[in-house]
Amino acid sequence: MLRWLDVVTFARYGNPEPPRRVEKSAAEWAQLLPPEQFRVLREQATEPPYRNAYCRAYEPGDYVCAGCDSLLFSAATKYHAISGWPSFTQPAHKNAIWYRFDHSHHMQRVEVRCNVCQGHLGHVFADGPAPGGLRYCINSASLRLVAPEQEDAKSAVSLGVDSVPPQSE
Repeated sequence: MLRWLDVVTFARYGNPEPPRRVEKSAAEWAQLLPPEQFRVLREQATEPPYRNAYCRAYEPGDYVCAGCDSLLFSAATKYHAISGWPSFTQPAHKNAIWYRFDHSHHMQRVEVRCNVCQGHLGHVFADGPAPGGLRYCINSASLRLVAPEQEDAKSAVSLGVDSVPPQSE
């Protein structure tokens, strides 16, 4: 479990190594992403609070990066923070997120990005619930929810199986 001290350490001394890297030019990203996702992921914009896709969504599944499909958060760690944006208590794994100090807009914050493609996600704060105390405040435009059925089908395809066998009771 990550805590605030871990986040500050990563931002100050270096981030964990990502499982892979995705690098594209700004022009390539602009062709691949819809305008709102490009603005948020590549130009560090912030979408309006409460008027975004995942602010009030609590379906099961995993949240992946809208730019490179890297696993970022599990829906099990999402909670209602009343911030206007989706909020999570922990990343899916230690090296999913890249951290850096952000002193823009006369504030002191820690920006979070996808560790694989460096897409801007949002910020992390030390005011989250116990036990970790973290609140990852993330733009919906940076995310894509993958429902459990989609994950099963994706796993079956990667294994060369036509379909997922039914669960026995």
